[in-house]
Amino acid sequence: MVPILLVLLLVLILFGAGFAVKVLWWIALVVLIIWLLGFLMRGTTGSGARSRWYRW
Repeated sequence: MVPILLVLLLVLILFGAGFAVKVLWWIALVVLIIWLLGFLMRGTTGSGARSRWYRW
């Protein structure tokens, strides 16, 4: 009985990890798109120097 429970627990952990990794890939893709849009649409200051759209 214990080996069956361990195998089921392992399957649940691997399924959960796979789902989490897939979600993290989608989040990373969205962040990359937002970063690229911000990079392409950033404005310029009055002196002609390029400004940064982020604060780090």
